[in-house]
Amino acid sequence: MHVEPAKMPMETMKDLAKHYVMIVLGIVTALALEAWVEHVHERHAAEAASTQIEAEIRTNRSEIDKARARDTQRMHDLQKLRDVLVQDIKAHASDAQIIQHMQQNAPDGLYLDWRWPILRHEAWDVAVANQSAGWIDNDKLRRYAAVYAAQNARSTLMSEDLPIVLDGPRMVDVIIDLQVGNVQPTELLHVVNQMVWLTNEASHNLEGLAATIDAAMSDQPTNTTSAATTR
Repeated sequence: MHVEPAKMPMETMKDLAKHYVMIVLGIVTALALEAWVEHVHERHAAEAASTQIEAEIRTNRSEIDKARARDTQRMHDLQKLRDVLVQDIKAHASDAQIIQHMQQNAPDGLYLDWRWPILRHEAWDVAVANQSAGWIDNDKLRRYAAVYAAQNARSTLMSEDLPIVLDGPRMVDVIIDLQVGNVQPTELLHVVNQMVWLTNEASHNLEGLAATIDAAMSDQPTNTTSAATTR
């Protein structure tokens, strides 16, 4: 059976073509508008995330400086106390004299605590969780990742070094012995020396972390010299 297609007037075909074109243009325009709105949303989300992350990094950097200053002062005080103890023990001074000299060089008491600064990472975690980190400029994202990776690595390193360098129960026992006036000079010297080494280790780690943050957050390109050399 042969079916003849319906013949449509030329005017009707033109109207159909115009209608089709209008539909296609409407869809394309809607998709383009939706893509533009999404792009604007992603850009704003990336800017907000970058602002929060950089503020968090600046806060952490300030805390690092405070901790370094505190550790440096404590290390000098502990080194001075250690030297006094060494001299007294070598001179066979009495326990009473040694305790007296210790009190003179540590007038506020023997402070044998150690603290790593609280380095926050909530802004980074939120950016990763809500995927706004994926919309941040790649160079910025690399810098941020380097900072937070260094924070985690240095904190982990100190946690691993702490039980190796510092004998916690021994330190607690020495503090109690000091309170009752029955401390052994050599035990006191050992604990003070442990604190010297731990404070020195913490200071070096904080110094390295500060350098990493400064390098990562610097606006100057890090490979300018190497690029010029290869040319």
